Amino acid sequence: MSYEFDDNPEGVRLQRVLAAAGLGSRRACEQLIEEGRVEVDDKLVVVQGMRVDPKKAVIKVDGLRIASAPNHVYIVLNKPKGVVSTMSDPEGRPSLQEYVGDRETRLFHVGRLDADTEGLILLTNDGDLAHRLSHPSFEVEKTYLAEVTGPVARDVGKRLKQGVELEDGLVQIDSFRLISQVGSRVMVEVKLHEGRKHVVRRALAEVGHPVSQLVRTDLGPISLGNLRPGKQRKLSQQEIGALYRAVGL
Repeated sequence: MSYEFDDNPEGVRLQRVLAAAGLGSRRACEQLIEEGRVEVDDKLVVVQGMRVDPKKAVIKVDGLRIASAPNHVYIVLNKPKGVVSTMSDPEGRPSLQEYVGDRETRLFHVGRLDADTEGLILLTNDGDLAHRLSHPSFEVEKTYLAEVTGPVARDVGKRLKQGVELEDGLVQIDSFRLISQVGSRVMVEVKLHEGRKHVVRRALAEVGHPVSQLVRTDLGPISLGNLRPGKQRKLSQQEIGALYRAVGL
């Protein structure tokens, strides 16, 4: 997104900001304003031609906040197994740097995954959003697929939801379900708000089912979908808005 903002101290016309955010042509964005679907700083916009500071204004369309700051980046990466969740590694292991290191803007990764775990990593330079998504007080739910050795007893899910005691305290999961079973190989889905190190692996091991493979598929409202390991994609405005809503921004 670009606005020639520095040459205009009064800001940028709202319809230009909406169009630059990918919400349609300027005329289509003017129509959004005419229909009463746009808010700026929690106030409904009722006239055309309003100017805003896209770096500071909180702009919502149909109740969902949009990413209006021109330099903000929001990326989902499917981290492959063997890659560490840091921008560099003193041991020389593959890191996130290999996937996003060519960008001029420094990105923060949201939610660490251990080297043996694959799956969803969110990368952004939106510091407020990254902080809230990472902070346990905002309780953003995470979804994992885990391969374990079966059979899995019927009461395993109940035990995990009631809570199991680990060396650093009690852990309770939100939901547990069996996805598939081929012989002794069982795939289960685990959802939880916890962010402690190796918590899914440790919880499943505690109930007698050590994990052989683990993938994080969802972070709050964001899903990997069919994104292959090592690939990345930009978040849509709808997804960014859903993330803002999930953490109260």
